[in-house]
Amino acid sequence: MKKIKKQFSHDSLQDANSIKAILKAITTGLGKGKVVLSDDRDEIILEPEGLLNLRVSASQDEDRSSLTLRVSWHADRDASKDRKLVVGEKNN
Repeated sequence: MKKIKKQFSHDSLQDANSIKAILKAITTGLGKGKVVLSDDRDEIILEPEGLLNLRVSASQDEDRSSLTLRVSWHADRDASKDRKLVVGEKNN
């Protein structure tokens, strides 16, 4: 039986500590195999399993910076591990 496509989107202004708490909840959910996202309009329940594909991108110009994290997976397919990602402060 084919699953119905469902999408969830949320935009809001948050301070760094609020975003940290949201990211922590997402990582906890990933570790448990169940991520629940909801707001006053919608809800989606994701159940990641197997190998997950991680994409991290960042950009910076004069007055705007952006950091995008994308985690995706296929229920019946494993992706290969390509490169190791290091996140942290640069040592000079």
